[in-house]
Amino acid sequence: QVQLVESGGGLVQAGGSLRLSCAVSGRTFSNYAMGWFRQAPGKEREFVAAMRWSGGNTRYADSVKGRFTISRDNTKNTLYLQMNSLKPEDTAVYSCAADPRGAVITTPRAYDYWGQGTQVTVSS
Repeated sequence: QVQLVESGGGLVQAGGSLRLSCAVSGRTFSNYAMGWFRQAPGKEREFVAAMRWSGGNTRYADSVKGRFTISRDNTKNTLYLQMNSLKPEDTAVYSCAADPRGAVITTPRAYDYWGQGTQVTVSS
C-alpha cells in the first residue's frame, strides 16, 4: 500500500503561483510513476503532469506546459507541483496518484493509489 496526502491548495489571483505537495509513504515506490490530476466541477478528471519517481520521463498536459513543473524530493518523500501564471480555468481539485507499474501514463485509471485532493481556486 502507498499513502498519498496532498497539501498546498488555496485561493490565488490570476497570474499568481501555488506549490502543491504530495507526501508519499508506504512500500518502496522508487519505480512508481507519479502523477497530478485535476477535476473541475461538472468535468471529467484530467491529466496535469507525471513523472517516474526515479526521475525522468516527465510529461505535461498541453494546457499547463511552460507554467507548471512537477518534481520530487527523495529526502522528504514528497512530490511537488509548482504552478505559475495561474488562470481561472486552472480552478479544480488537484490530486496526486501513484502507479506501481511505472509507466508514465496520462489516463487516470492507470493509477492505483490516490490522495484525497486539495482545492485550488484562481480568481479573475
